[in-house]
Amino acid sequence: MCSLVQKYNVPGPRYTSYPTVPFWDINTFSGKKWEETVKKSFHASNSVTGISLYIHLPFCESMCTFCGCHKRITKRHDVELPYIKSVLKEWQLYSVMFDEKPIIKELHLGGGTPTFFTPENLKYLIDGILRHANKADGAEFSFEGHPNNTTKEHLQALYDVGFRRVSFGVQDYNETVQKAIHRVQPFINVKNVTDWSREIGYESVSHDIIFGLPHQKLEHVINTIEKTKELKPDRIAFYSYAHVPWLAGNGQRGYSDTDLPAGDDKRRQYEVGKELLLKFGYHEIGMDHFALESDSLFKAMENKSLHRNFMGYTSSNTHLMVGLGASSISDSWYGFAQNVKNVEEYQNLVANDIIPLYRGHILTEEDQIIRRHILNLMCQFKTSWSEFKLHLPQMDNILERLKEIEADGLVVITKGSLQITEKGRPFVRNVCMAFDLPLQKKKPETRLFSMTV
Repeated sequence: MCSLVQKYNVPGPRYTSYPTVPFWDINTFSGKKWEETVKKSFHASNSVTGISLYIHLPFCESMCTFCGCHKRITKRHDVELPYIKSVLKEWQLYSVMFDEKPIIKELHLGGGTPTFFTPENLKYLIDGILRHANKADGAEFSFEGHPNNTTKEHLQALYDVGFRRVSFGVQDYNETVQKAIHRVQPFINVKNVTDWSREIGYESVSHDIIFGLPHQKLEHVINTIEKTKELKPDRIAFYSYAHVPWLAGNGQRGYSDTDLPAGDDKRRQYEVGKELLLKFGYHEIGMDHFALESDSLFKAMENKSLHRNFMGYTSSNTHLMVGLGASSISDSWYGFAQNVKNVEEYQNLVANDIIPLYRGHILTEEDQIIRRHILNLMCQFKTSWSEFKLHLPQMDNILERLKEIEADGLVVITKGSLQITEKGRPFVRNVCMAFDLPLQKKKPETRLFSMTV
C-alpha cells in the first residue's frame, strides 16, 4: 500500500460536482439559462422527490486555520438579522420561478459557523423559509454545530422547527494539534453537545475527524477515535486535511508543509483510523464517511439511493438543490451556479431583486453522462457503460488511462463495467479522474486541488 500511496497521491478533485468548479464554462453561462434549468428541474422533480436547500451562514468569531471554506470573521452579532433577511429575500426570488409550492426534502445549514447565530434568529430563518414551502414526509433537516458555542437552546430551537440531524467538527483531541489549527475545544464540550442532542431527540449525530493535520501523530488519531467511541456518534466523516494555502481567505499559511505528516505517516493515520472505525461497528460509506447500521446513510447505501452533491453524501437524491447565501452553490442537475462571495455585494444584489450569481456552468450531454459515472463510482464504487445512455465515444481512451490502475489491483474492468476493489477504495478519486475529460484535456499548469490520498 505504501508504494501505491506514493504513486497515486497527486492533486485531484473531491468530486462534489462534475464538472468541477475550475472547469466550469462560464462563457456560455447566463442568468437566463440558469433560470431555465431551475424551472425545468423543479417542474420534473418537485412532486416526485422534492427539492433540497443549502443555506450558507458565513460568520465565525475566529479563524480555524485548517478550513478552506468561505467565511467572514467577526465578533459583531448585529450582522445576523440583516443577513438572514437577505437569505429570505433570495428564497423569495427563487420561489417566483416555481409553478407550485416547493416541497423541501432536505435542508442543511452550513458555514462558517451556523451556531454563530442566536437560536431565535435561526428559528426566524427557518420559519421564513417554510412560509414559502412545504416539508416533505421524512424530510432531513441538518446543521453544522461548533461544540464550543452550540448551546442546548440552539439544539432545542432547531429541533422544534424540524431538525433531526446535527454534525459537530471534532478534528482532533490533541491540544498541540488544536492550537496549530486554532480550534481548541475540550472533549467535555463535544460530549455535552452530543448528549444534549440525544436528550432532545436528534436521530443522527455526526462527528468530523481529520487526519493529516499539522503536528498530528498516529497516536493522536488513535486517541481521537477511541474517545469518539465513548460517544458513539451515528456517523463519522474521517477525511484527509486539504492543504490549499494558495487559496485566498484561508489561514493555512500559519504553518509550513514540514509541519504536516509525511506521506507514509499520513497513510498510516488513514489505515489505522479506518481499521478502528470498522472494529467499533462503523461501515464505510462511499469516500471518507462511516455510519452505524441504524443510520439513514447506511440504509441509503444498502438500497442504492446514496447521493453526493455540494453538501457531501446524502440519503436524499433530489435533482434540484438551491443554494442560498453568499458563496453558496446551487445544482439544478442540468447546471450549477455559485453566488457572489462577498457578503455586502450579495446583500446589495438581493436588495435589488437580482439573483446574486457569480459564475456557473450549464451541463452538456457529455457532462451529464460523465457525471452519472462519477456519481456511481463515488456512491457505489462501480459503474457501467454497457447501457447506451451511459456510453461515451471516448471510452477507449478512458479505459487506456485505467490500465495501470487495473494492473495495480485497484479496479476490476469487465466488458461494459468497472468495479473498484476493496484495495482501491482509498483511490476512488484517482479512478474518477480517468473519466474527467476537462481535467485530462487541459492539464492545469498551476495546482488547483488538494492531494487525493
